[in-house]
Amino acid sequence: MAKMRFGLFMPPFNSPPTQNPTTSLQRDVETIQLLDRLGYDEVWVGEHHSAATEIIADPLTFIAHVGALTQHIKLGTGVVSIPYHNPLWIADRAILVDHLIRGRLMLGVGPGSLPTDAAMIGLEPDQLRPALAEDLDVLLRLLTSDDPVSVTTDRYELVEARCQLAPYQDPCFEVAVAATASPTGPRLAGKYGLGMLSVGATTEMGFDALALHWDVWEAEGAASGRPADRSRWRLMGPMHIAETREQAVEDIRYGFDAFVEYTQKTLALPPVRIPGDTFEERLAWIDQTGWGVVGTPDDAIRQLQRLVDQSNGGFGCFILLQHDWANWQATQRSFELFARHVVPAFQPSQKRLLASEAWARSKHSELDAKNGAAIQAATDRYAQEKADQEPAGAGRS
Repeated sequence: MAKMRFGLFMPPFNSPPTQNPTTSLQRDVETIQLLDRLGYDEVWVGEHHSAATEIIADPLTFIAHVGALTQHIKLGTGVVSIPYHNPLWIADRAILVDHLIRGRLMLGVGPGSLPTDAAMIGLEPDQLRPALAEDLDVLLRLLTSDDPVSVTTDRYELVEARCQLAPYQDPCFEVAVAATASPTGPRLAGKYGLGMLSVGATTEMGFDALALHWDVWEAEGAASGRPADRSRWRLMGPMHIAETREQAVEDIRYGFDAFVEYTQKTLALPPVRIPGDTFEERLAWIDQTGWGVVGTPDDAIRQLQRLVDQSNGGFGCFILLQHDWANWQATQRSFELFARHVVPAFQPSQKRLLASEAWARSKHSELDAKNGAAIQAATDRYAQEKADQEPAGAGRS
């Protein structure tokens, strides 16, 4: 059984916007520290500039800070919206952060998910995906080649540009492309041999789209001579788990409705939108569509196994969607339960542990009797030795 990796996709959804943003950001930092201690593999941090809930403006700055406070977990941008930036500065800053955190950086890129962000710099939604394709080619050349890059677009100009540092990771850190409903992400992943971050991965409809994504990625990879690699395919979905389903439902009464209303009324992103007017209707949609899990560790295991089965070959990593559905204490407990009881079900060590337990049980009666007899024999020998050491006549009155 291949080892599945696990992580977190952190936009972050810090809602509602009436709470203290400084303490919200600190909680984001502490979330990653917790996951580092619990053995999660990676975290992807988003870039957003509007709408008041996703409040990290520069994931690379945030990652540089968190990198100094963690030890093992890999940290990725999820994503840098590259049409918003000059690709030279993205490349230079990413290389710097890769050095600062000693090779734990991953660079996720995308077109930008909030149209309100793009609107503030004069970009229309229909410009973003073509700009992503154009800029990604430039960015990769800057990251991986020593040759100077000259290019002119309607958004920037580069004149014999080059990065003065090479990445800490040789030859470069992993680069992954975000994919939602369009084929843009998988086409680019296949063309350049990159990883893919699939959102909307868990509904039945969403997985149909992912099947198309995989087909596009595989075809483009074959055409470019860069075969698609399932170990670099990441699926994202939300979960909140507790010891019982009833407790999990009660937990999310804290913030689930605020999250849903953000997707319905503020976030202009159709693939991430939960329907329903009441808590019960919205929760029923989660259950019926399979988009997320509100339940127990066993429910989470069943969800992941469904995704493995539907993927027709598996995927490398499942990344939980970070959210404020529950309060901080219940959220931490959910992450802990996931690490303790869900992650092992998809790791090789559990198979060995269960096999060892089964073998020990099969030998229990036989070895229990032998061990009991051996203990009794040792006890009897000791008693006999003590008896033999007593002087003749000892103990007589």
